[in-house]
Amino acid sequence: MKRVVLVLGFLMSWFGIAASESLSIGEKAELQAAMFHHIDQQLVDGSFLWLHASEGRVTRLAPAKAHPKILRMGDHFVLCVDFRDEQGKDVNVDFFVARSSETFVVFHTEIENRNVVRGLMKAGRITALN
Repeated sequence: MKRVVLVLGFLMSWFGIAASESLSIGEKAELQAAMFHHIDQQLVDGSFLWLHASEGRVTRLAPAKAHPKILRMGDHFVLCVDFRDEQGKDVNVDFFVARSSETFVVFHTEIENRNVVRGLMKAGRITALN
């Protein structure tokens, strides 16, 4: 009987953790809206500008496709959008988002640098949401 109680307790706590890691449809929509609002605020003459500091040049990007997957990094989130450069090449952009009171805010952007997200995933710091 003790074993059954322990197993049930483990399963209940595991499902509680799993449930707390998911977001409501409304929260997912709010995250996406915050990201798109951020992108819109950064546009210069309709383009998202990417600074290549080491080369001293700027690339104009246009949003092409948002990825539906949302990643969690502790209390923060990572959302991804494919942009296109002037030659039509896809450029991956990852937006790191934090909750701020009743809304969400982008606090960091990685452009064409998936090594950051991959490294954090490999280290177990970023996980996919359900």
